[in-house]
Amino acid sequence: MSVLRRGSASARRTATGGAAATVRSEINPYGSRRLVIESDGTVTSASLLDARERVIGAVWVANHEPAPDQPDQERLAAGAAPLLPAAHVRSPEPSPPLPVADLDIVWFEEGDGVAALDDGEPLFVIPGWSDMGRGIPGYSRDATAQSPFAFPLDDERDAFDARVERARRHWADVASEEAFAEYQQSVLGHLLQRLGPGGHYWHDVGRGLTGGTATAPTVGLSERPPQDGRDFAVLSTVGMSRQRMPTIELYEDDVTPHARIELAVATRLPSKRAGAVFPWLAQYPWRSVTWFAPGDVVKWYHDAGTFPLGGDDAAFEGVLLLDDPSRLAGPVPPGLTGFTAGGDPVRWLWLIPITGEEHRYAKNEGSDALVRRLAQQGRSWVVS
Repeated sequence: MSVLRRGSASARRTATGGAAATVRSEINPYGSRRLVIESDGTVTSASLLDARERVIGAVWVANHEPAPDQPDQERLAAGAAPLLPAAHVRSPEPSPPLPVADLDIVWFEEGDGVAALDDGEPLFVIPGWSDMGRGIPGYSRDATAQSPFAFPLDDERDAFDARVERARRHWADVASEEAFAEYQQSVLGHLLQRLGPGGHYWHDVGRGLTGGTATAPTVGLSERPPQDGRDFAVLSTVGMSRQRMPTIELYEDDVTPHARIELAVATRLPSKRAGAVFPWLAQYPWRSVTWFAPGDVVKWYHDAGTFPLGGDDAAFEGVLLLDDPSRLAGPVPPGLTGFTAGGDPVRWLWLIPITGEEHRYAKNEGSDALVRRLAQQGRSWVVS
């Protein structure tokens, strides 16, 4: 299936500064990254840009003139993507024009990395950890030695083949209503076992905040009303865990324990009011190309007076995310572990409203210090 859009050719500057023609432009399904393939007839290169058009990652793709014996200082000095020297490429002979329009562009499910396939074979990959500022380029099929402009794709071919296949399966599932319905019922069945019967269900929260034509993750919101032994409702997202969060690879060697989450809030507020906090957060990791982890604090995007979990006696302006809310006062939290998606465990993070001062305190002193302070104050994890 195609989940991408063809961009029109235009002139812009390459990642290294030289003028070149854009021969292919694709935006990821979340609207947060853009792949640009450029050529000036001498070199073809590719760049990964963020929503502000800043270069995140880049890679040399092909020489279209004979490879020089030495590094191409002339083009570098002119601010153009260099010809890679003969010692760094498969063949010193010039490559023919690439079938750019026919390349199969496959975005990783996290949306922060991309592969371009030529007749089913990887031509280049720009993974989420590519960072030109740190001298970490993408991976190119025709590169044979590491340089600041390309790493050899063959060095990571098996890993990237598996990654591309996983991404294909993911986007096929995203396009399938049956696949989502099966996943949705699995999450709702898990919540039924742990929290009891459901109440209201809100479909597709957060899509209005993504803007443009982005294909945001489909995320619903399930209400679990109070029941015997529990005098508060629990609201949980249904859908965030269907896709891995981006950029985790930059910080964790093993992504699996951290990749998938759902968000929940325990509250005695009217569910419709409390649930208004989720459209802001449901798409946040993919829209902002980041990930949520226990202890993160997130600032409300609008005026504090509009914060859904705020009140007359507390000027809350954001949330603290906890996987173990029992660290705060309140009843024994329900256990929500035991659910998996895509072979990964899913972690539920609970929303704890915090003030602007508490948000700053966590940023300066760390979230553990904030949790200890809230516990000493007797702050409950149940929002009243």
